[in-house]
Amino acid sequence: MIKFKPAALFSLLAGVILSLGSLTVVANHDSDESIVERISSVGRICIEGESCKAPVAKVIEVAAGPKTGEEVYASGCAACHDSGAAGAPKFGDVAAWSPRIDKGIEKLFSNAWYGYKSMPAKGMCKRCSEDEIKDAVIHLVDSSK
Repeated sequence: MIKFKPAALFSLLAGVILSLGSLTVVANHDSDESIVERISSVGRICIEGESCKAPVAKVIEVAAGPKTGEEVYASGCAACHDSGAAGAPKFGDVAAWSPRIDKGIEKLFSNAWYGYKSMPAKGMCKRCSEDEIKDAVIHLVDSSK
């Protein structure tokens, strides 16, 4: 049997009651504003006289649609494939890409999706869909023939 001292029990109950006062009830948990508030940065730099809230329209616009292969390439793949970092075949280098292209687009996509040697899975584009990665591979291949 566990014995509690009255003071300890009172302290525990007081803590629970006080913490209930800090709970916030969200009227519409699925509203755009509520979602943006939950996924936005913890800290913000605000300029005096301007709103410090996250720009809902901007966040929704960015998350709204898929990126093109060129956009995906520019946002991640280019970091290594433009310079040849870590042994990556350079963008537009026909000699380097020919033997890879001969293996087929599905093999190249698989390498991009799962990672290959020094290249991380999805080429570091953690939020990219399969279609976006495929489009980036096609963009890279088409520019390297």
